[in-house]
Amino acid sequence: MAEDKIGVLDFGGQYAHLIATKLRAKGVFAEILDPEEKIEKFREYKGLILSGSPALASCNEESGYNKEIFKEDIPILGLCFGHQEIAKYYGGKVEHRAREYGKATLNIACNSPIFEGLSREEIVWMSHGDTVVEIPHDFVEMGYSISGGLKHSNSAIASEKFKRYGFQFHPEVDDTLNGDKMLYNFAVKICNVKPDWKIDSYKDFLIKKIKEEVKDRNVFLLASGGVDSSVCAVLLIKALGQKRVNLLHIDNGLLRKNESREVLELFKNLNLNENLHFKDASGTFISALKEIYEPEEKRKIIGETFVKIFEEEAKKLSLENSLLAQGTIYPDTIETKGTKRADLIKTHHNRVPLIAKMIEEGKVIEPLKELYKAEVRQLGESLGIPNKIVYRHPFPGPGLGVRLLCSRGRRVDEDKRIEAQKIIDGLLKGLRIQGYVLPVKSVGVKADLRAYDFPVVLFGEIEFEKIETVACQIYQKAPQVNRCAVLLYPDKIVSSEPKKASITKIRLDLLREVDSAVNKILIEENWYEKVWQSPVAFVPVVLNGEGEEVVVIRPVHSERGMTARPSFLDEKTRNRLKEEVTKFKEVSGILLDITTKPPGTIEWE
Repeated sequence: MAEDKIGVLDFGGQYAHLIATKLRAKGVFAEILDPEEKIEKFREYKGLILSGSPALASCNEESGYNKEIFKEDIPILGLCFGHQEIAKYYGGKVEHRAREYGKATLNIACNSPIFEGLSREEIVWMSHGDTVVEIPHDFVEMGYSISGGLKHSNSAIASEKFKRYGFQFHPEVDDTLNGDKMLYNFAVKICNVKPDWKIDSYKDFLIKKIKEEVKDRNVFLLASGGVDSSVCAVLLIKALGQKRVNLLHIDNGLLRKNESREVLELFKNLNLNENLHFKDASGTFISALKEIYEPEEKRKIIGETFVKIFEEEAKKLSLENSLLAQGTIYPDTIETKGTKRADLIKTHHNRVPLIAKMIEEGKVIEPLKELYKAEVRQLGESLGIPNKIVYRHPFPGPGLGVRLLCSRGRRVDEDKRIEAQKIIDGLLKGLRIQGYVLPVKSVGVKADLRAYDFPVVLFGEIEFEKIETVACQIYQKAPQVNRCAVLLYPDKIVSSEPKKASITKIRLDLLREVDSAVNKILIEENWYEKVWQSPVAFVPVVLNGEGEEVVVIRPVHSERGMTARPSFLDEKTRNRLKEEVTKFKEVSGILLDITTKPPGTIEWE
């Protein structure tokens, strides 16, 4: 007899763990499963959900899973790649054709328990290049989607005969507004699972797990002062006591203005300063990054330098045998190809090869590694950590190292950029806006795959309430593009030239000042608490023959960092940002990044 739980088959998609998290939040117990498990394991569950994947169903890239599940009398819901695999197995047809990224409208065409309590039109979130172009016999189309003004068929399909359901969209992400209801309906209405799982004891579960993993050893935590490391510190101390937990805060020279001073004060106020250590290693980090231009190489150097400093300080303090503790959360793991089928999006500083080796050797403890930012914040509240810390804007581990873009001063893939420009010109023809493809690239994620593509800058008579639809059309029609931004300064772009630039203290100090000025305005205009975070980045490009740095301002709304929606800010705030940032003579342009995630990541690198 199957237990009251749902199994989530992890095909390496960006959101597999989020499916389980959303179900548990609704009282439905869910577990992550390897798709290659024996059929006896799958029979333990009342329902199965097939996650998305970086693999292409249209090319038969993912054949190594147990297809015996389709012969069982177990309800199955497929999401994105899983949806396509269901269609293929039962005789449908999948092609690599229509792309959809970001917001879409699902038009529900028939009644089904899975859509109980929902309206006929629902906002959903897309990220795919493969499409079900023909549905199998005994299946019906439950809904089609509209994105960028285009209709996409078979966005939801079902066979009541086989108890098989497929969604092209991702109901697990926060941007599918009623996606959690769809997952709940599948588990409760279709699989008959009782929603009686409780999360109240999760904190106690983690404390017990820490004690079992650490045993009689001590731990040494790299404490940045962000919410993840702060929650991790308090959790470790709850489990092990202050004397067995040492905290090390490193100033790597890549922090925001006055950050180290504020972090040390923060830990003092939390009474976490009994074994708090500080190291100014800014010179070491900046020297290690000299003349380094590639984003992945920068990330790896930063991560490995953290470990080097940690080992040096541990030796000084006679703590060499301590476990390295990190506040790693799930997005860090999945984006760094941390699961069997995941694709590398970007290497997080806490997942560089040196740390991966330490993890294999059992020298690292990461209590939060299965959680998303929203769950970490809930945990922080349950631990009594003040809201000022719990809801602090996220800041990447590599810090300004990934917000200070570097360039060898030459154009890359110019033929592809020119091709993208022609597509943009054709797409915007007849509109009162123009688009300019910058001669640089930024990292993104499309259909669970890394995408290193060009950004498009839009200018002219911008109507912010309609610009997201324009951006959506660009992502669909121009495969070379993964990011859109609105030009705040100058009024238009007539020429651009990449400038040779690497990480230097001068550039870092300038970025710190601009970042501080931007955040001051966001606070004064009451935007700081409305947005999830607002990275400020420098792109070394000369626009119209002037300046040295293009300033990118990227305010986003998100809950977990796995998806994100842009914030357009209001006109007064945009004008204040323009007025303040143009005071810095090095600025050649100001962009308001309006990209959703996907196809662009939150950071540019």
